[in-house]
Amino acid sequence: MNHFTKLPAVLLLADGTVFYGKAAGKIGTTTGEICFNTGMTGYQEIFTDPSYFGQIMVATNAHIGNYGINTEEVESGQIQIAGLVCKNYNIAYSRKQANESIQDYFQEQNIVGISDVDTRQLVRHIRDKGAMNAIISSEILDLDELKAKLAQAPDMDGLELSSQVSTKATYTFGDENAAYRVAVLDLGVKKNILRNFDDRDVYAKVYPAKTTFEEMEQDFAPSGYFISNGPGDPSAMPYAIDTVKKILETDKPLFGICLGHQLLALANDIPTKKMFNGHRGLNHPVKNVIINHCEVTSQNHGFGVVQEAVRASDKVEITHVNLNDQSIEGIRVKNKNAFSVQYHPESSPGPHDSRYLFDDFIGMMKK
Repeated sequence: MNHFTKLPAVLLLADGTVFYGKAAGKIGTTTGEICFNTGMTGYQEIFTDPSYFGQIMVATNAHIGNYGINTEEVESGQIQIAGLVCKNYNIAYSRKQANESIQDYFQEQNIVGISDVDTRQLVRHIRDKGAMNAIISSEILDLDELKAKLAQAPDMDGLELSSQVSTKATYTFGDENAAYRVAVLDLGVKKNILRNFDDRDVYAKVYPAKTTFEEMEQDFAPSGYFISNGPGDPSAMPYAIDTVKKILETDKPLFGICLGHQLLALANDIPTKKMFNGHRGLNHPVKNVIINHCEVTSQNHGFGVVQEAVRASDKVEITHVNLNDQSIEGIRVKNKNAFSVQYHPESSPGPHDSRYLFDDFIGMMKK
């Protein structure tokens, strides 16, 4: 399958903007919220990150697929993105460790994409107009028919998705004789988070999204609780907010990442909001205001906590701030063993500047 035999494909945005390109992956049609990731590497980890469930991913890096697919480098059991938009879709790959090509991978998992798109023009458009729904098709090229299908796609604002990507059954990760036991509320957890716990002598038990605090406590009697990352609107998850509130009442150590950060804020009466454009990439500068230190971070979120509400709260204090837009990237609850960050300290892919946060959580459990 070379460049000249690729079938035509079309990308239509909710505001009527159209991009034409070539079919990538499975021939078909897909809808989702369009967003972009600025990472120059790690496309496979991005594809399999459950936080991207329901989203069409635009890759800003010019080449996607060039180092193939290695089945060990996944963040979950399957591809989670709704579709892919890229400039150069490289079916031939150049890495000995790779098991297969991106085309084989996408066809196996029924993922529809479009390549040969001017991604710079597209990203500039999304950046100016904000996140919106889109449709990709390599089987329907009639714009009126695509508009009708796109109109049926649900809006991300108010959408609860974590229960769709969460594990259906509990499972464990790590050595059962480890020093610490952590209950993980799986709202879309990444495997590298669990690996980071295992590296720090933690035996983790991973629970489905709607598991109650009482069930986790009685079943596992953990040393601490972890609230994971995940997709969708945090304010549409009253079940998880309730669980976080109950953990806070016991004052057992609690650590949240990304969606877990937003839920910790909501449990402390701090609202969240849909961002105009989220943060997605490997190089976001964040300042730790407690120790006056800057770290380069890996990020992936389309919702955030309301900055003014955090600053006005008497329940939490700010620990981390985004240096690009001053959004709140970390909080800790006053007089409680609970803290969270908006970014990804497990950073797969990305820099390892923030992995000390796992050590901070271990320190809380040690005390």
